[in-house]
Amino acid sequence: MIQSQDRSNYIGASDTSFVVGNWKTKTFEKWWLEKIGLNKNNISTEAMKAGNNYEHKILDALGIEDLEKDKQIILDRLRVNLDGNTKTCIYEVKTHKEEKEFKVSKQYWRQAQVEMYASGIHKLYIVAYGLVEKDYLNYFNEIDKNRLELIPVEYDKKFINKEYLPRLEILTKCLKEGMFPCLQQE
Repeated sequence: MIQSQDRSNYIGASDTSFVVGNWKTKTFEKWWLEKIGLNKNNISTEAMKAGNNYEHKILDALGIEDLEKDKQIILDRLRVNLDGNTKTCIYEVKTHKEEKEFKVSKQYWRQAQVEMYASGIHKLYIVAYGLVEKDYLNYFNEIDKNRLELIPVEYDKKFINKEYLPRLEILTKCLKEGMFPCLQQE
């Protein structure tokens, strides 16, 4: 559960699709202005609030004794927040509306790859939890274990080494220098 909403000066695992995506869009520009501290993102939806409020309860419902919550890893300008982890496995919580089947999106898959890279733990489960209407109205509801789903994500070293790290290196340099990145610097 992220307490500070300041996302400037660091690139997070949830930013991975920006890192490997198209840097010539207005969406990327807006994101980059947030990274260098010139823009703030104050978006807060009911779904985001519910997900944040249920995260620890969902992790507790797994019943894993040596589970650490909210571990933060900083590698230069890469800052990764793990929802939960043991020494050998990461648990990334994602909530969704119960009536819709949960699917691991490309964005979630990419986030998982960077979490595994940064932590050195190459085993990860996305813990999907389906929220029903009453869960959005009351964050103190008990976790229904029948709505929990653990989905394994395999580590992809090629994605990290070939696609992610070369672009992260450029963005890290640009972040330190406060400049707008362009791919001609590769």
